[in-house]
Amino acid sequence: MHDTTTRGLRLSKPVSLFLLAFGVWSWFVWITFVKNLWKDSSGLAFDDAGDPTGYFWVHLLLAITSFLLGTAIGVIGVRGLRALRQP
Repeated sequence: MHDTTTRGLRLSKPVSLFLLAFGVWSWFVWITFVKNLWKDSSGLAFDDAGDPTGYFWVHLLLAITSFLLGTAIGVIGVRGLRALRQP
């Protein structure tokens, strides 16, 4: 098995690919969720006046956090893959 060391972190190719896939998946899922949240007509995300509710703000914060974590995890995966290509 090929292992690489990136600043003290050893990542194999399968682990790097998994981390990258996790980052991409996180963006896909949460972008879809935010689009659906924005279009919500059930009354959960927006009140009768069209103003955002607590439900909207909490779930938007969850989505933003997941975007940031997904990005960080994906970057770790990309760095692991790049390190494998170096001699």
